[in-house]
Amino acid sequence: MKPLLRRAAVACSLCLAVPGGYLGYLQASGNFHPVVVGEAYRSAQPDAADLRGWVQDSGIRSVINLRGAHEGTAWYDEEVAASNSLGLAHYDFAMSASKGLDRTQAAALIALLRDAPKPVLIHCMSGADRSGLASALYLADHGQDEEVAEAQISFRYGHISLPHTAAWPIDQSWEALEGWLGYAS
Repeated sequence: MKPLLRRAAVACSLCLAVPGGYLGYLQASGNFHPVVVGEAYRSAQPDAADLRGWVQDSGIRSVINLRGAHEGTAWYDEEVAASNSLGLAHYDFAMSASKGLDRTQAAALIALLRDAPKPVLIHCMSGADRSGLASALYLADHGQDEEVAEAQISFRYGHISLPHTAAWPIDQSWEALEGWLGYAS
């Protein structure tokens, strides 16, 4: 291979490896981040140890599972059992990254986010797409400007905002809800 072509191949490989490595890190770390310190946090699917640690470190008092109820599955049963043993309020709100939310669903989620004991943990499977939209809605409901709220739906948290990808409906939902939320769209 010619030296210039080899350098180009190495550069392209690095361009893919760095973001891929970051996404891997997010998953390995549980993708746990504050939305508003002391009020709301977001994450990937927690296990019992994650919940114990986050209760101890961040004072989590409630969990909103955006994957919906899945009784009889190991991850769900572990989450509910851990929530119960830790005295956490636990809520299920089924949404799909591949379908997004309409206004009625967004209003129901905002009401749940308002009413859940704080600090609240918002989670989905990877903590990137559904958790991002829910976190953006939380910030919008709390008067944050559009740029701050919309930043929750970004690569920083593992969301890949590209048309025709599985999670593109999350972006479309946000854009469709902006006017309803009081932002100029």
